[in-house]
Amino acid sequence: MRSRPGRSTAPSPRRPAKPGRVDVYLFPAVIGGGLGDIEETLAAGRRLAAAGWTPRLYRHEGRPLPREVSGPWDWPVPLERVDRLDRRAPAALTITPAWGVSAAPGRSGAMGRPGPWAEEADEVERAYGSDSTVHVSLEEFARTLSVARENRERLREGGVSSRAMAGRLRASVEAGEEERFRKAFERFRAFDRPNVLHLFATFRRDPRFAREFPTAVQTGPLWPHRYRPVGRAPPPARGREWVWYASPASAERIAPEVLHGLATVKPPVRLLVRTPRPWKVGWSAGELEVRDHPLPAAEWTDRFRGAELRIVTGSRTLLEALEVGGPFLYFNGVLGRGSATRRHRPEKVAAWLEAERAQLPSDLRRDLADFARGRRVRAVVRRAAERTGGWRRFPRGGPAPGFRPPFDDAGELIEKVARALAGDPRDAPEIVRRVRAGLNP
Repeated sequence: MRSRPGRSTAPSPRRPAKPGRVDVYLFPAVIGGGLGDIEETLAAGRRLAAAGWTPRLYRHEGRPLPREVSGPWDWPVPLERVDRLDRRAPAALTITPAWGVSAAPGRSGAMGRPGPWAEEADEVERAYGSDSTVHVSLEEFARTLSVARENRERLREGGVSSRAMAGRLRASVEAGEEERFRKAFERFRAFDRPNVLHLFATFRRDPRFAREFPTAVQTGPLWPHRYRPVGRAPPPARGREWVWYASPASAERIAPEVLHGLATVKPPVRLLVRTPRPWKVGWSAGELEVRDHPLPAAEWTDRFRGAELRIVTGSRTLLEALEVGGPFLYFNGVLGRGSATRRHRPEKVAAWLEAERAQLPSDLRRDLADFARGRRVRAVVRRAAERTGGWRRFPRGGPAPGFRPPFDDAGELIEKVARALAGDPRDAPEIVRRVRAGLNP
């Protein structure tokens, strides 16, 4: 991945500590409908495992795991699965997607149910003490929108047309909707908890979001570290192959155009579709392979790495495509029909396109943006397969980090937080305070 040197923050006064002085717990869960939240939690666990920790998947005896957590997944190695809390170190670090949603205790009022990991998170904190526990909360990737932008995006996704947007925004502000959103966001992200570290990974820091939510810590991506760049590897033995993680339900709406775009390409391209739901779009068995059941992690990794092009969605497969290197297309789904068709949650690809603006030829940028909108699908697929125009100069790796170390890499920051906690196991709130202030842990 491309990188640029950055000015380091002030060095931490603590000496490096051995991993054994902190017990690490992973609390993976699905937030919304995507499975990327689970993979992101495991990516953090793999990073800490590589640094010497043995993460634990702790679920209280008799409680089934939250949905989809059973896998198959690329679990950290080593990993302990335990159903009873066994404190071995003076401090604890938990890794949770959106802690305020998935691990916070129950609240009074609407949407006050406890999160699926609330019981285990509470047990950990009671066993180690709040001053000796840091909860790392992995928030949604690239969703660092100001309140005003979030309000506009909410209305756009809800179907408000661009022509009606200005009037609808004025009415929304006058009705106090923006202020209600701000208060709800702060409440349900649990920004008031001094030992919860909220990490908002993205490609570029948003100053306005930082001003509005100063306890939110923006960082560079949490890289999967599952792939090494493939460079110009020879074609796989199975011939030309594309892989498509077709998670959005609307993927089948553009599937015929994808297949038609590949139909006339020579040599022919085989398309592997991985989908979490029954697939209804038929095609020649020799050109299309559909896997609508869980794939072993090793098989998917091998096919993903060896593909000529990857069609990705959400944040995790986007980052995996960047980590492997080489061309990709992005589709996170669309809403509505006809002239009311609009992208679903486009901020991730929009953030990447903006971060790579200087590197992207104009025709390539247009192709990527149109495909993400479900437009010109057949033409874009054909241009990508034939390496037309800017497709011959697809940028390799991720954008240059827009943060100072260690904030340029969420995995590096998490590791430094764990080492700081190991160095002073009674200082969890101070460690969180330092990171929120933009300092080394």
